[in-house]
Amino acid sequence: MAEQTSSSITIDAPPADVMAVIADFESYPEWAKGVQVAEVTEAGTDGRAEQVYFSLDVSPIKDEYTLAYDWDADREVTWTLVEGSMLKALDGAYTLADRGDGSTEVTYRLALDVSIPLIGMLKRKGEKILIDTALKGLKKRVESL
Repeated sequence: MAEQTSSSITIDAPPADVMAVIADFESYPEWAKGVQVAEVTEAGTDGRAEQVYFSLDVSPIKDEYTLAYDWDADREVTWTLVEGSMLKALDGAYTLADRGDGSTEVTYRLALDVSIPLIGMLKRKGEKILIDTALKGLKKRVESL
């Protein structure tokens, strides 16, 4: 990933539980802010998604796009943009680290590029907002199950 933004959060659950929520794309509209639709279009042999179609509406980004996923057990998942309208690039990762006390440190890295001109500072700010919102939503979802 080129220029990227990252942030971490500790979730009071083991990595397998956190990754199970990350991998449950159909539930994203219930907890991931702005996600209107998340639909697995290609499943891998391990049952986890290889490609997922999203419809997103979170100002200033409203787009429909498909992401390709690569899973490393319950340690990490990475994704890249397959196609999108407004988005030109969307590369990211969730990295999970078992803290040994029943909790997991989750680091979210994201690099995005949009088809409308934005200065780098605004892109990074948008990435930071997306990351913080996603991490807080993920924590709330996992800890409520």
